[in-house]
Amino acid sequence: MSLTLQELSRIAGTELRGDLDRVITHAAGLKDADEGSISFLANRRYAPFLADTRASAVILSAGDAEACPVDCLIAEDPYLAHARVMTALYPDESVSPGVHASAHVDPTARVAATAEIAANAFVGAGATIAEDVFIGPGCVLLDNVFIGARSRLVASVTLCSGTRLGQRCVIHPGVVIGGDGFGMANDDGAWVKVPQVGRALLGNDVEVGSCTSIDCGAIADTVIADGVKIDSQVHVAHNVQIGKHTAIAGCAAVAGSSRIGAYCTIAGAAGITGHVELTDHVHVSGMTAITRSIKKPGIYTGTVPPMDHASWLKNFARLRHLDDMVRRVRALEKELAALRGRDEAHG
Repeated sequence: MSLTLQELSRIAGTELRGDLDRVITHAAGLKDADEGSISFLANRRYAPFLADTRASAVILSAGDAEACPVDCLIAEDPYLAHARVMTALYPDESVSPGVHASAHVDPTARVAATAEIAANAFVGAGATIAEDVFIGPGCVLLDNVFIGARSRLVASVTLCSGTRLGQRCVIHPGVVIGGDGFGMANDDGAWVKVPQVGRALLGNDVEVGSCTSIDCGAIADTVIADGVKIDSQVHVAHNVQIGKHTAIAGCAAVAGSSRIGAYCTIAGAAGITGHVELTDHVHVSGMTAITRSIKKPGIYTGTVPPMDHASWLKNFARLRHLDDMVRRVRALEKELAALRGRDEAHG
């Protein structure tokens, strides 16, 4: 895709300084940019590369504009403007309506005339595929799956029975949605499987990274709200509910029946135990273990070395009282200082 700076500035909502008709054909980093490319500066650690950049234009803040040697798009949030420019330069591949000869579509499935089903895909009984949907090579849609308009399953995605996707979802290769989670009862050391009869329901504009697993509900449904972004290799267990526009980074895990509010961020390799609730606007740092509900918005961080469980519980209980102990020690120090002062006065 080739666009002029004027077109990109309008799309990104920026101020343009430079040649309105300059043509941009691709994006590149500041250091490796070349003629026809557009780059961006959102992180100060890359500022030293600005002076020597060979990009045709750079997206940056007003504070960096004077030091820019080339045309620039000035934005309040350069990274957000960069995202909008990238979307314009690299649009999703267009859908070529039709069903590949090697794909299997059950006669009872409803497939929109504008949808595309690629090679070796499988669409089960009662499935519904809406307008402009792309079902990539090797995807498996079991019975009664629903996929909303303009959603895209890139390749080798598995949607188990009853799974529902909203509109404009993007599901990357290797994702499994709606499979059984760990629903087991223990019988004297042996495990007895509990049938998982709920569904996995995803809202509009949800994106799921490669090799992520979102389990179906045990009885009720697993629910992912509108605008949620889930990175690669994340596990979302049965009956979890995730609020709108929350983002979860790679290798995080959310155990069964937990609820995560809206506008939260869960950093990489964080773990959230089962049956807890996180309110809206909670931000969990990488590798943090959440074992209790969080009722107040904010940033939460915590990692401790491994130890036997009984010792961990004892030490963590003490840790929770650390602030109170500090206050008491300070009070004792003040009392001791006062006593010493009186002794010196009478000495």
